[in-house]
Amino acid sequence: MTSRIPLQAAVLTPAGRGAVAVVGVAGQGSAAAIDVCFASASGRKMTEAEPGRIYFGRWQAGRGGEGSLAPEHGEEVLVCRRDADEFEIHCHGGIAAVAAVLEALRAQGCAVVDWEHRNDGRTENTIAVEARSALAKARTTRTAGVLLDQLAGALHSEVATIAEFIAAGDRSAANLRMQELIERGSLGLRLTSPFRVVVAGRPNVGKSSLLNALVGYERAIVFDQPGTTRDVVTASAVFDGWPVELADTAGLRDTPDELEAAGIEAAHRRRAVADLTLLVFDAAEPWTADDDALLAENRGAIVVHNKIDRLPGRQLASGDGSRPRGIAISARDRLGLAELITAIVAQLVPQAPPPGAAVPFTERQVAFLREASSQLDKGDTTAAVATLRSI
Repeated sequence: MTSRIPLQAAVLTPAGRGAVAVVGVAGQGSAAAIDVCFASASGRKMTEAEPGRIYFGRWQAGRGGEGSLAPEHGEEVLVCRRDADEFEIHCHGGIAAVAAVLEALRAQGCAVVDWEHRNDGRTENTIAVEARSALAKARTTRTAGVLLDQLAGALHSEVATIAEFIAAGDRSAANLRMQELIERGSLGLRLTSPFRVVVAGRPNVGKSSLLNALVGYERAIVFDQPGTTRDVVTASAVFDGWPVELADTAGLRDTPDELEAAGIEAAHRRRAVADLTLLVFDAAEPWTADDDALLAENRGAIVVHNKIDRLPGRQLASGDGSRPRGIAISARDRLGLAELITAIVAQLVPQAPPPGAAVPFTERQVAFLREASSQLDKGDTTAAVATLRSI
């Protein structure tokens, strides 16, 4: 059957240098276009190649339709015919080598497109298309697993079910399921970008040491002089399968130093957009009114009492009623980190979605769900169903 896919080529491997790159070619006339540039070692033309077979040969742009390449000419490549009008070209991973393959295909009439906009003949709904793109940005196997469920139809199926409930007049069930999806959206938006966690506190409470301990290497400079951290220092980590970006910020205090003050202002801005703040205090120092004020400014933060290695028995004094409850740790000796990580995950992901659950994962999807919910609240069921079907 003749393909209706336009003749096109796209790089299917990540940008940059690598040992091997893969260029996908699809569309009517793809075999003929490749034959102009590729000479298989067996002499087999790609117009005669069997699907599923891999052919070794040499690639040379514009070699001419009937001429044959000498063995020493051209780049060595592998060409795989995946379907009637779909091929993969495996070439050297250098930027110039990939560019040469694409340019040769362009000369044969191929439109060179980005892999995300490649049309390989699949008839997918919008959610599946977005899931396929999002999978390339997933940072962990856990987040990739959730996105694979959406690619397999979990979200599309749930949205269709909600629309059916509305059409059947069961607005209560529809609204309940829609609200559950909207609540999962906050997690879904973090499947392709990390949760943002800020480490904040007064100078010299061990913020940089804590960041280094959590990521497992010396990312931030540790020094006992107040004001050492002037800029926001970030590092990536994975906690229980969830990607996290940790940010070490300047110590919070009043200072005449303009550079340090700029760092403190950056710390305030970072906290304002964070998903979670770790508020660190020095367990070896007395609790103060300033500490109370800092705690009041950061409601919802996880309180961390650091430097318990300096305390007798490495434990907080149980009779100190002024100090709030928190997690006691020693960043230096890596004590209490497991408990802290468990608390971080519990706050970021209070309830992980079960396998196969529907999870919206783009701003577009969440916006449409909110709009449909609003329309349903107003009694406009026709508009709500139409909005859901637009997702």
